[in-house]
Formats: sequence, structure tokens, C-alpha cells
Amino acid sequence: MRTLVLSLMFTTLIGTASAADLKAGKAVYDKSCKSCHGADGTPNPAIEKMLKIQMWDLKSKEVQSRSDADLRKVDIEGEGKMKPVAGITGAAVDDLLAYVRSLGK
Repeated sequence: MRTLVLSLMFTTLIGTASAADLKAGKAVYDKSCKSCHGADGTPNPAIEKMLKIQMWDLKSKEVQSRSDADLRKVDIEGEGKMKPVAGITGAAVDDLLAYVRSLGK
């Protein structure tokens, strides 16, 4: 019984430590994404006009239905005229993805 309790505690701690951090994701978003994608994921019309593109609303079904792997790739490699998000790797990518997912809720 004691082993089971310790095992459950360890699993809970590991799960908590590896969970994406929405606060950290928002900080990355605010620094690197907000100027183009807006505070709530709504594209900035001035950026769209300047780049002569139509950006997806990050809250939209089209964006939210994309796989995590696909959205990570966009963040890391960029897509179309969007450049990669500068300086994010590892957990920061997961945090950013979690924050973008939270915009759709």
C-alpha cells in the first residue's frame, strides 16, 4: 500500500512538472505574437494590410482544429509570411501552444 501511495505521489509530481504553463505561454505570446495576432488571437488589421495577407484568428475552428504537432511546427519554422517565433524551444513551445489553445475556449 505504501508503495502504491508513493508511486501515485511521484506520478502526480511528474505530471505537474511536465504540464504546460499558461502564464509562461502568455508571456511568450505577449512578447512574440501579440503585435500581429492581437491580445485575444484576433489578427491585427494593420499588419494584414501591410503584409497583404489574411491571417487566421487564433480562436477560430480552423486554427484550433490543427494538430499540436502542426502548430508547434508553425511556431518553430514559421508559415507563409510568418517568421518563426524567435528564441523559443522546448518547454516554451509547449507553454505557447497551451496558451494558444486556451484562446479557443
